[in-house]
Amino acid sequence: MGETIKLRAADDHELDAYRAPASGRPRCGLVVVQEIFGVNSHIRSVADGFAAEGYEVLAPALFDRVERGADLTYEEPDRTHGRELKAKVQDHEALMDIQAAITDLRARDGIYDVGVVGYCWGGLLAWLSATRMFGVSVAVGYYGGGIAKALDKNPRCPVMLHFGEKDTMIPMEDVEQVRAAFPDIPIHVYPAGHGFNCDDRASYDAESAALARDRTLKFLAEHMG
Repeated sequence: MGETIKLRAADDHELDAYRAPASGRPRCGLVVVQEIFGVNSHIRSVADGFAAEGYEVLAPALFDRVERGADLTYEEPDRTHGRELKAKVQDHEALMDIQAAITDLRARDGIYDVGVVGYCWGGLLAWLSATRMFGVSVAVGYYGGGIAKALDKNPRCPVMLHFGEKDTMIPMEDVEQVRAAFPDIPIHVYPAGHGFNCDDRASYDAESAALARDRTLKFLAEHMG
């Protein structure tokens, strides 16, 4: 069972973060970055899952800059609201909030490596964290739209990316563009659509989600601690 803590970003903005404490002594820290639906039940469940694997996890509430406590469902009215909230948060602001989570984790006893795993919008932010921030040991992005438009900087840490070949929001041309720009980055494509990892979505694909999780855990273990 997790808890809500407070973080403070470099611009003095205070935000909430869901903390999922590691099962046993933490091996490393992990920042789980939300979709456009806030730190909702799915993101908290994802954080709890990584904590059960031994990671100390924080999921910063990136929408706190415009609406505190955003916890949205996957129904259409909330989808619309989530898009509206995302449009009001600049990427550099979200990265400051992710950095606040990284700093908090690195200050905890025994934690030297901190990774970033993001989903949907968070998938893009995981990529930006790897290419624009220091202190990130490893980054994993799930179906991050917009990565193909952010290839101007090289990753500063190992990166793994997951995409769905049936994703109507991220064309395969974009995925191939990322692959061509960075051929050494492991990019996995699944027979699934956008959001395939989320069991609250109609697009959930259990087999793809399980395989992506297994690959992610092995990648994290390989590059941290």
